[in-house]
Amino acid sequence: MKKIQDTDKKPILLKVSLLQPTSVTTAIVPLRLQEEKIISEQERLIAQVERINQMAGELETAILELKAIANTLNTQKGSPFLKKEPWKNLCQYFAVSVPWVKRKSDKSFILTTRRVDLFRAEREAALLAQQLRQQTKKRLASQRHRKNKSGNHTKRLYKRY
Repeated sequence: MKKIQDTDKKPILLKVSLLQPTSVTTAIVPLRLQEEKIISEQERLIAQVERINQMAGELETAILELKAIANTLNTQKGSPFLKKEPWKNLCQYFAVSVPWVKRKSDKSFILTTRRVDLFRAEREAALLAQQLRQQTKKRLASQRHRKNKSGNHTKRLYKRY
């Protein structure tokens, strides 16, 4: 028992138990070595870099889908958006970029942007069409050459007899 004195100097007896339950609101964080802490922070940094770049890729895909949808609507004759002005495009396109994190050779990072190539699909389609036309021309030319060659050979055979 602990004696507590009041102002009149009379002792007051109070029961104090050291085994009373108390609620704990904060836990004691175990001590970590400074090196472990730095490594985990580096892992968090790398994870955040990967997350930003993944989101940039998703954003680029969404932008290209937007363009594809707008192009589809532009080509449809009965599009409700274009009834008054059928020659008008639904979207205009300016230079677009998304955030991007690059890793330098010294293992540091650079937060920069990466350009979204909105017209890559059209250029690739035009290039493919050009290559196919050239291949077709070559095939036709070689077929004509074979046809002419075989035709000349047959004519020579007929001339001999």
